[in-house]
Amino acid sequence: MSPILSSAELKSLPTENLIILDARTGKEVYQNYLEKHIRGAKFIDLDKDLADIGKDAAFGGRHPLPSIGRFAETLSDLGITQDSHIVVYDDKNGSNAAARAWWMLRAFGLGKVQVLDGGMQAAEKNGIEFSAGKESAVKTPVIKKEHWDLPVSSLENVENELKNNNSVVIDVRDAYRYRGESEPIDLIAGHIPGAINIPFSENLDEEGNFLKPEILKKKYSKLVENKPGHLIVHCGSGVTACHTILALNYAGFEIPDLYVGSWSEWSRREGKEIAKEI
Repeated sequence: MSPILSSAELKSLPTENLIILDARTGKEVYQNYLEKHIRGAKFIDLDKDLADIGKDAAFGGRHPLPSIGRFAETLSDLGITQDSHIVVYDDKNGSNAAARAWWMLRAFGLGKVQVLDGGMQAAEKNGIEFSAGKESAVKTPVIKKEHWDLPVSSLENVENELKNNNSVVIDVRDAYRYRGESEPIDLIAGHIPGAINIPFSENLDEEGNFLKPEILKKKYSKLVENKPGHLIVHCGSGVTACHTILALNYAGFEIPDLYVGSWSEWSRREGKEIAKEI
C-alpha cells in the first residue's frame, strides 16, 4: 500500500474499517476542527496524543514520543483496530502532525496507513465532503504492543554515528534555520555538526503535493551517493522529520531512523557543539 493517498482515491475508498484522522495543529485547532473537517474525521492532538511533552526539552526534545501503552489507549479511544484502514491529513501538506501520526501508526505495527496528498486544501479543492461538530468513536479493545517497530536514534547515537562516519544525518528544517541565520522556535540557531540540509519542502511540487516516487527516488539517491547508506532524519522536534521519512518510504527507500529529540534537544543539551554557515 502506498503511504500517500490522493483525494480522488479517498473518495472511492470503502467506508468499512475506514478511520480518518484530522491532525491539524495551531492556535485554537480543536475549535477549527469542530467548525470544519472532512466528514467522519476524528481529531488527534499532536501535543496530547502524539507526544508526551516533558519539563526539559534538553532530554527528549519538544515532542518526545508517548509511551507505547499510552498510544495504544489513544488508538482504542479513536476506534482503531489492527484491521483499520487509516487516512491522516493536516493543513500543511502532510509536513506536520499528519506525517508524525503516520510514522507512529506504522511504528505501532499498523499496516494500512496513508497520508492524504495535499492535505485539507486538496480535499476541499477536489470535492471531498466536509462536516462540523464532534465525530463519535466506538472504543475498541486496546492493542497490546511492547515496543515501536520503526527505528529511532538517540542524541548519543547520532553523535556516535557522525563521529564514526557511519550514517548520513539529514536535517529537514528550512535552510535559513540550518545555516544559523535565525531560529524562530528553539533557543539557539544552527545545526548539528556533520548533518546535511535537505528541507522537507523539497519533497513537494508547486501545488503542495508530493513529488512522484521516481523523482523522489532520483533526488535522494543522488544526494546520498558515495555516502554511508544508513540514514538518520531529524528536524526541530521530531515532527516534520517524519515528512521526509514519509517521502523516502513513498520513493521506495527503507524507512530510516527518526531522531525524535532533534534540534530542540541537541541545541539545549549542555556541551554539544553548534555549527553555523553564516
